[in-house]
Amino acid sequence: MGGGGGGGGREGRSHRSRTQRKHFKQSRDNVWKRAKSDPSSTEHSPWQPFATQNPSFDEYYKEQGIVAAEEWDSFIEVLRRPLPAAFRINSSSQFCADIRSQLENDFMKYLQAEVIEGGEAEAIRPLPWYPDNLAWHSNFSRMQLRKNQMLERFHEFLKLENEIGNITRQEAVSMVPPLFLDVHPDHFVLDMCAAPGSKTFQLLEIIHRSLTIGALPNGMIIANDLDVQRCNLLIHQTKRMCTANLIVTNHEAQHFPGCRNKKVSDASEKEIELKSNISQLLFDRVLCDVPCSGDGTLRKAPDIWRKWNVGLGNGVHSLQVQIAMRGISLLKVGGRIVYSTCSMNPVENEAVVAEILRKCQGSVELLDVSSELPQLVRRPGLRKWKVRDKGVWLTSYKNVPKYRRTGIVPSMFPSGRTHTDPTDNGHKPEDVTASTEDGTEPMVDAFTSCDDSDVEVSDLPLERCMRLVPHDQNSGAFFVAVLEKVSSVPAVQEKCIVPQENLVTRNDEPNKELSNQVTEDTNGLEVNVVDDTNEKLAEEALEANLIDNEEDGAALETDPCDTGEKNESVEAQVPVEKEADSKRTGGKRKLQIQGKWKGVDPVLFFRDETIINSIKAFYGIEESFPLNGHLVSRNSDTNHVKRVYYVSKSVKDALELNFQVGQQLKITSVGLKMFERQTSREGNTAPCSFRISSEGLPVILPYVTKQILHASPVDFKHLLQYKAIKFADFVDAEFCEKASKLMMGCCVIVLGKGSKASSDPIQIDTSTIAIGCWKGRGSLSVMVSAIDCQELLERLLIRMEPEPENGDSLQENNGNTDEVKDMDDNGKNEESESIKMDSCS
Repeated sequence: MGGGGGGGGREGRSHRSRTQRKHFKQSRDNVWKRAKSDPSSTEHSPWQPFATQNPSFDEYYKEQGIVAAEEWDSFIEVLRRPLPAAFRINSSSQFCADIRSQLENDFMKYLQAEVIEGGEAEAIRPLPWYPDNLAWHSNFSRMQLRKNQMLERFHEFLKLENEIGNITRQEAVSMVPPLFLDVHPDHFVLDMCAAPGSKTFQLLEIIHRSLTIGALPNGMIIANDLDVQRCNLLIHQTKRMCTANLIVTNHEAQHFPGCRNKKVSDASEKEIELKSNISQLLFDRVLCDVPCSGDGTLRKAPDIWRKWNVGLGNGVHSLQVQIAMRGISLLKVGGRIVYSTCSMNPVENEAVVAEILRKCQGSVELLDVSSELPQLVRRPGLRKWKVRDKGVWLTSYKNVPKYRRTGIVPSMFPSGRTHTDPTDNGHKPEDVTASTEDGTEPMVDAFTSCDDSDVEVSDLPLERCMRLVPHDQNSGAFFVAVLEKVSSVPAVQEKCIVPQENLVTRNDEPNKELSNQVTEDTNGLEVNVVDDTNEKLAEEALEANLIDNEEDGAALETDPCDTGEKNESVEAQVPVEKEADSKRTGGKRKLQIQGKWKGVDPVLFFRDETIINSIKAFYGIEESFPLNGHLVSRNSDTNHVKRVYYVSKSVKDALELNFQVGQQLKITSVGLKMFERQTSREGNTAPCSFRISSEGLPVILPYVTKQILHASPVDFKHLLQYKAIKFADFVDAEFCEKASKLMMGCCVIVLGKGSKASSDPIQIDTSTIAIGCWKGRGSLSVMVSAIDCQELLERLLIRMEPEPENGDSLQENNGNTDEVKDMDDNGKNEESESIKMDSCS
């Protein structure tokens, strides 16, 4: 699931919650390692698997009837088995067809002979409900993937292609919500709780699908998350897509800024100078994959079994409603929003959808999508359920004691009605508050249980929601509801608390009332990040019980689009403040300021005409490629700009609007890294000190007319193998002569189709393979990361017959260290907001 929500409430209550959480974490047992002083840590006791049972879990879901009684044993049996691995091929990848063919014609056949678990007929198979055989199910566990040479080869294939961005490892049911969004290339899409980024990557694939090389979609995606560290994970995940149509933001999802320009009718001088094509940030599609208890991920996170309790779902319900309502307020009329969780709890699922429909008063319709993805096995949503609290089953709000009505709210029940019981004196019964030592709920007397005849039944069409349960198609569990906004939402319904990120303006760290690290989108193939995440699974939801989730009675009734715009008049004063901070720090790195957001790198349009013109002249960039107004930097000092990012027209419009409204968006990443300053000795003496980055090359390649050459397959392969080659060592003498005559600096080498470099004009199409190189005084050096070189070499071996090794005696050139300084690290030294990982999640 995603992560972008945060606890809301009064400032004092927020402070208490943070303190409580700190003490809670300090006292919490660490199940992954023992303290050094622990004598038992020296004992080599055998590893014990997690207990895959919880009486409270069984009682709760049997009573809720999420599956029929006769199915319970099958349901729980599958839930206790490890989750099969799944992955998705990037449909916009240049090698999409090659990878699909490799899976269908190579791995499917050879893996079939291996040991298979769970009675599956095939070792790997395409998911039948996912379009075009782009999503795959593997029935091997992580341990099995390391079993023998064939499985090891498959495992290495998955790791390599995932790191490159040709595939994404993701739980199968997690792929479902983006498919129901019905995204088009011209749509503005908001992913409210986006980290770790698998669904965001999926959305990016969709908007980039079927585009010609060098073309950019008219739409864009804003991916948001509350936690700055999870934003880094999100950036790392989506960076593999190489897109100029993405903005990553760091906000509480329920307080995401509306960015409405109220002064659009006043044509002031500043607005004329920086006029945006949009006056308000509204979206055609919104993905609302909210923080949840995460019990649908038990198969990949078995530690949840011992942590699970009913308070996990009850504690996040109000936050889920707030996030969903904010998403609807940011949605255009006629737009579609998908609400999803990786929880099976109706309090987090149907109850939230029902409350949305009640609040919107007919302005939002719950769609029947049963005819879409017909091969996806899904079950209808529930129309009746109960609420359990402190060991008591509650059928309606009238049964809730007064002392519990701050935590148990009317929207949790099917009818959503508020009842007043005159006989309730508000006293707390002693026999209900006790808890057993193992954390399970106590048994209660018969009179505290509800009568089934009193269970409320919703009059809303909640059967249009979708429930995905594990034993239907050997997957995890998920909940999905698809809604369409048919008219404007009544403003009176949009009650919201003043964003805490605005109340505490000097706090450089985001509010972490409820981090969305409850679950990850990834499946259990491997990765170190998942192990760390599993340690935190459900911890944040447990913390939610420490937070008072009732709606703030003093909250103002506002226009849906006004939320979070308290500082609209605040303008960026970066140069002045940064200069002052520089004087105070005495030469240390300046405090970065992005508008009102301190400690965040600024986002500035790059307008240095000297540098831009030198880049255009050096590479012969055609005028049809828009550079002016589409370049962005993250450093206000133009003399020290190291990286220049390229943004699409849609992102450019959004940035201009953000400047007009006082930089309400807190942007952690934007655009595609297009140019990077070469800092080596020869880089400083080259006519153009900026090289084309590997990420940006596919976009700008069709428009480059200078510093570009065809290379024969053998010379191209040698460049990938040896990284740096002297001109005299190239096999093709004609290519050697042309390469030696290039100007010193960055150049582009395109793979030719014949045995010699073609002298014809270079034609670029979707099959074109090109790399960036550095032309030095006596050699060419590759500016591609080692893993990219490895992947390209493997693709070349698959695409063509092996070439004669005419250059077997070629030695790797290690004598040009100055030329290749910081070139081989092109894929390692990324922007400061990215992180190093063993593999993506």
